[in-house]
Amino acid sequence: MKYYIIAGEASGDLHGSNLIKALRQEDPAANIRGWGGDMMEKQGMNLVKHYRDLAFMGFVEVVMNLRTILRNMSFCKKDILAFQPDALILIDYPGFNLRIAKWAHQQGIRVLYYISPQIWAWNAKRVHAIKKSVDKMYVILPFEKAFYDQYDYSVEFVGHPLLDVIDRYDAPREFHQEYGLDPDRPLVALLPGSRRQEISRMLQGMLAAAKARPQYQFVLAGAPSIPDDFYQSILDKEGVSIPLVSGRTYDILSLADAALVTSGTATLETALFEVPEVVCYQGSPLSYQIARRVIRVRFISLVNLVVDRELVTELIQSDFRPKRILSELDRLLDPRHRTTLQAGYRELKAKLGHSGASQKAAQHMVKFLNDE
Repeated sequence: MKYYIIAGEASGDLHGSNLIKALRQEDPAANIRGWGGDMMEKQGMNLVKHYRDLAFMGFVEVVMNLRTILRNMSFCKKDILAFQPDALILIDYPGFNLRIAKWAHQQGIRVLYYISPQIWAWNAKRVHAIKKSVDKMYVILPFEKAFYDQYDYSVEFVGHPLLDVIDRYDAPREFHQEYGLDPDRPLVALLPGSRRQEISRMLQGMLAAAKARPQYQFVLAGAPSIPDDFYQSILDKEGVSIPLVSGRTYDILSLADAALVTSGTATLETALFEVPEVVCYQGSPLSYQIARRVIRVRFISLVNLVVDRELVTELIQSDFRPKRILSELDRLLDPRHRTTLQAGYRELKAKLGHSGASQKAAQHMVKFLNDE
């Protein structure tokens, strides 16, 4: 069968690549084309557009780039029609993908959605549009099935794909030596995000901690889609000299004693590596005020949302300031706090379900399409 897949972010590229690998096992003749990144392309997808050209964050930033977004959408529709897929598979990225889903449904194309948009957080009414446009939804968070059940929409909970990724991970042996790190000093990972806009905003505050705590050693985890010189310009501006390690976030997390993490999928990845973390977020003032009025959940991190309490500290907007960051970072490196966190992390893993999410999703998809 022919599959057209759209992922618009780094996390979507990761999960999309594992889904493609599983799809090829279920359907060896699969012909796959789509939008995503290097990992999806490596699994054999014909890459049409890279997610680095698509990532706009915040309400204000989206409005400012609206012309580019609309141009991308028009191009995408034409490319899908030319390819004539048996199914369109959408991975998260709701602002773009929900519009494409509505259009594709009108064209008679079967629409499958892998990794639900977080409409339970900010716009529950969108569930009605999803019911009309999406033939089948595959969710990865345990509470999402109950959410959709309220609206009489049957979805498949397949478990979280990160469990597979991290279970298969092998820690590096020579990492400390490779980057001149001292194995006897606490290692703090800095994960400022995967988009230029958020990195520029978040990294400055994180580097303030690096300047104020020379007794710790800090490592900056660079996103593979962002060139090193972008990070280096910020390091130079702040007068901070720390190792910049791009495309090896899991290597860093496997060895880290603590982490400062921008809100997003990375908060869950950090928790699954059982690294004590502080979740950070600071948007533009206008975007933040808009978000406060529309977001309906108690927490911004997936960790806290899944366990339904504040397991990890969230420093949002005005709380993301040097004094609070340093206070929380010192607490993370207290062995007593680590013990409490690790118990919570075990609970988190149990709630996320069993391994095999990508394979389970692919099996369901192929069966669904063959039964239609």
